[in-house]
Amino acid sequence: MTDDNPRAAYARLPSDEAEAVTMQAELAGCVVVADDDSPVSTVAGLDIAYDKDGETAVATAVVLRRDDLTVLDQAVVHGVSDFPYVPGLLAFRELPLLLQAIEALTVTPDLYVCDGYGLTHPRRFGLACHLGVVLDAPAIGVAKNPPHLPVDAPGPIRGEWTPITASGETVGCAVRTQDEVKPVYVSVGHRCTLATARDLVLELAPRYRLPEPIRAADRLGRKRLAAAG
Repeated sequence: MTDDNPRAAYARLPSDEAEAVTMQAELAGCVVVADDDSPVSTVAGLDIAYDKDGETAVATAVVLRRDDLTVLDQAVVHGVSDFPYVPGLLAFRELPLLLQAIEALTVTPDLYVCDGYGLTHPRRFGLACHLGVVLDAPAIGVAKNPPHLPVDAPGPIRGEWTPITASGETVGCAVRTQDEVKPVYVSVGHRCTLATARDLVLELAPRYRLPEPIRAADRLGRKRLAAAG
């Protein structure tokens, strides 16, 4: 990997699954688990929706102002995934289109929220980590479904949470964002701590289970898919 163009090196597609696994293991060492000193005023939600064929996809990026969750910018990219669906290697399937959507934005967000995992990943390098390292920007992962690791359900009240651990290390948490609603699964992507990621997810989810940036990106993608179909 070269230092003059790290994005090209980190974002390139591997030739096969074995190379993808090797790349993840190498890049996992690039993840920074520390809070960024820069203020977070804008947040981008990222999502990918697939057509019925499972190959055609719509990648969406929606930037919201943190204070009042007003949409400031959005971008949509249609494309075809060039990497097959392989559990644990989802980033290689989704990252290229997501980067295109991000590059189409006119507002550069301070933080990215991915619909997926970060450190809560078999090789500690889920989609949120990969994206954060490629962009060298703060990123967090918010997944709707439980990870591959065991996790206890948090209490029923908004704000309650339980840790997700692996080999004695806390790599994420299950967070109840609304009373009596299924939790979401939060993990660090890059340049933040788990405590900060957890607090941000709660702040960005004032009314619904999912944080507003992800909800906005999901709605936009589904709308564009429906229109295209």
